[in-house]
Amino acid sequence: MPPDNRQGDDMKTDASLDRNKGQDANTTRFATFREFYPFYLKEHANPTCRRLHVVGSTLVLAVLVWVLATQNWAGLWLLPLIGYGFAWVGHFFFEKNRPATFKYPLYSLAGDWVMYWQVLTGKIRF
Repeated sequence: MPPDNRQGDDMKTDASLDRNKGQDANTTRFATFREFYPFYLKEHANPTCRRLHVVGSTLVLAVLVWVLATQNWAGLWLLPLIGYGFAWVGHFFFEKNRPATFKYPLYSLAGDWVMYWQVLTGKIRF
């Protein structure tokens, strides 16, 4: 493993990330998204769950483009149904856990898009 050349605040942040590994959303309060994201990834360990998130997020973007292009604003109600629908199927039937959305809605939403980007860029395995 290459040497870690980071100093100061970066090292403290890593320590806080390690502190939250293995804890669940019911016992942990996350002060920052950076602390939350390792927990979020742990809750998405199942490949089928991650794939369903990616499919749902892709469809959300496609519907959003369609709504904007057609100005069919009623189609906006589809966005949460598609996004949460695919994600929750992944959690309840494959990951067998409770979505973090229930306790951390904003961090969870941000986590969805960060994970989506990391899957698209190859940082996280699809």
